Amino acid sequence: MNAREAILERVRTALQAPGSHAARTDGPQPTSAGLPVPTSREEILDLFADRVADYRSVVERTGSGSQAAAVARALSGHGVHRVVVPRGLDDDWVQALTRVGIEVTAEGDISEHALLESVDAVVTTATVGIATTGTIVLDHAGGQGARRLTLVPDLHLIVVRADQVVATVPEAVTRLREAVLAGRPLTWISGPSATSDIELDRVEGVHGPRTLHVLLVEG
Repeated sequence: MNAREAILERVRTALQAPGSHAARTDGPQPTSAGLPVPTSREEILDLFADRVADYRSVVERTGSGSQAAAVARALSGHGVHRVVVPRGLDDDWVQALTRVGIEVTAEGDISEHALLESVDAVVTTATVGIATTGTIVLDHAGGQGARRLTLVPDLHLIVVRADQVVATVPEAVTRLREAVLAGRPLTWISGPSATSDIELDRVEGVHGPRTLHVLLVEG
């Protein structure tokens, strides 16, 4: 039997009624080995920070009382001159940005794509973070802006509260139920935008921000 005949035979076998053919034994064997799921709050946050950093993102942990200063310091550290902020973002954060000399453009003032391309960064909040995958999900409610705001600027600063971080994807999906029922879009972010060319050279910033900076707010 040649390769073509072997493939066709497997297709015919697969199309038989369920249970009428023997299970294959030549494929890879399933394994139950896996990473343990963290249970304590400290373990969940530590794993989340590690996973986010694995994606070549900048991860910074800060206290709840210093969020505004941390946002301004982070953007200044990246040399940001102009930032776009979504509707519903904390006014204290906006004022802190202004005090350090960063020009703030409100989401409502961005009417053309060219204007959005002229800003250096965007700062948003988040809906949920997933520890085991290092993924952050936005549902684009207040403080998160329209999806285009998070895709065009070269730097995305995301503020994630500790109580928004869950251990697993199923837990995150449960938390996103309300957003889904409300018809809001979901953006799942695992590190900065990246792809590889035919030579497998990694290129960042092709389909979204080149730099992802995550502020994890604890306490």
